[in-house]
Amino acid sequence: MRALVARLDSFGDVLLAGPAVRAVAARAAHTMLLCGPRGAPAARMLPGVDEVIVWDAPWVGFDPPPVDRADVGSLVERVARAAPDVALVLTSYHQSPLPAALLLRMAGVARLAADSADHPGSLLDVRHRRGPRRHEVQAALDLAQAAGFPLPEGDDGRLAVRDAPAPDGLVGEGGYVVVHPGAAVPARRWGGERCAAAVRVLARAGYRVVVTGGPGERELTAAVAGRVALDLGGRTGPAELAGVLARAAAVVVGNTGPAHLAAAVGTPVVSLFAPVVPAERWAPYGVPHVLLGDERAPCAGSRARICPVAGHPCLSGVRPEDVLAAVEKLTGRSPGLDPCPEATS
Repeated sequence: MRALVARLDSFGDVLLAGPAVRAVAARAAHTMLLCGPRGAPAARMLPGVDEVIVWDAPWVGFDPPPVDRADVGSLVERVARAAPDVALVLTSYHQSPLPAALLLRMAGVARLAADSADHPGSLLDVRHRRGPRRHEVQAALDLAQAAGFPLPEGDDGRLAVRDAPAPDGLVGEGGYVVVHPGAAVPARRWGGERCAAAVRVLARAGYRVVVTGGPGERELTAAVAGRVALDLGGRTGPAELAGVLARAAAVVVGNTGPAHLAAAVGTPVVSLFAPVVPAERWAPYGVPHVLLGDERAPCAGSRARICPVAGHPCLSGVRPEDVLAAVEKLTGRSPGLDPCPEATS
């Protein structure tokens, strides 16, 4: 049997689909993952994935492309050539799977399964109803089981990646805590100045701090690291970042892809969680974590990308000392986290 799993959203969304992908792969001879460009790096890291099909869907993402008949036709033809026997369409709780299901049906997929609140007509063979208050990981696993793909025996259902290479050449000797200040969605950022203050507080308390970020965040990471932390902004691809996170005592990060990557490598997370989406569905999964932020703020549940409330109250009340306390709770003052000389002078 050849199977396809579709998850067309971002890097973190694809990581959260990982356990369901493994459930499918355990019973399929060949497993394909259909994802968008932003999710493709994560797709290539997931155990169980034999083939990645990348397509930029016009109904997904921050800047979706226009509908193009030739582009849609090319996707349908590519999936038809791949000839999956069954497909699962994974979506977030607020999304419809039906556009993707229509294209997969046009490609000749004989059996389709998805969570759907809308009547699917002939588009779905398994119309599953998502359980209330289910985390995104659990919801995807529920769908997989309903479609005949339970987790195999011995699989704990946690997030995972294929490899997290040792980062010794990047981070040097000794333990450390990672601070990742960026996020693709502005409403989920704590802010560079607050992150920099937290880095200084952590360093004064005796923690060695490593600051991470993507190629477009080098100015941010440099400002956050200052003179007291190691700045790795722009120096890590997804695999290298996984390695850095895997060997950290804890990671301080917003609700963004690296939070889920930290969970996938088993590292505790201090989550600066803006409640624009509910934590019960999007909190770091399967690892010890502390959520910081006001879950009752006016923005709660708004799914806003730009903070709709002046002053960003959901995160502005979090103090650097709160971050320190959360790190201490998760690390237990892990030995080997040496103080930064400049921070203690």
